[in-house]
Amino acid sequence: MEERLIVLIAELDAQWHQIEKLYLSIVEKNKLLQKEMNNEDLTNSLAFKLHNLYSAYEDMFKLIVDFFENQIEHFSRYHTDLLKRMLIDIDGIRPKLLSEKSFTLLDELRGFRHVFRHAYSYVLEAERVIKLAEKSEILKEVFLKDFNDFKNNLRPFA
Repeated sequence: MEERLIVLIAELDAQWHQIEKLYLSIVEKNKLLQKEMNNEDLTNSLAFKLHNLYSAYEDMFKLIVDFFENQIEHFSRYHTDLLKRMLIDIDGIRPKLLSEKSFTLLDELRGFRHVFRHAYSYVLEAERVIKLAEKSEILKEVFLKDFNDFKNNLRPFA
């Protein structure tokens, strides 16, 4: 089990590295959009990066669920249930990953991703996208603490 746990932590760290790359792009695009608020292409580009950011977090959550065999049963609520699963300790199996603060910020990002994916004729508002990008920067700091706590709390499961 200890070797498998080492592999999981390495995979999680690699996924975090991908998330950090997305953050660099989000920060850069957010600065550009703040200078050109009427630029629809830039708004859509930043929105797409935020969409990808949540997807990258969700990929991390899937690694955890798959490792600990915490199957999600209802496909209609899969994304919500996966996020909620990261909020709970599963006694004797694994610690929780997320604090309430991370959960709340991630849930807002998840909701935005849903709108982004399904709003074919919807015009995104630059102000809202900018605010979400700013919240995602707060998420980065809060989540990193949660992530480090999670990895430290995995030691008893080795």
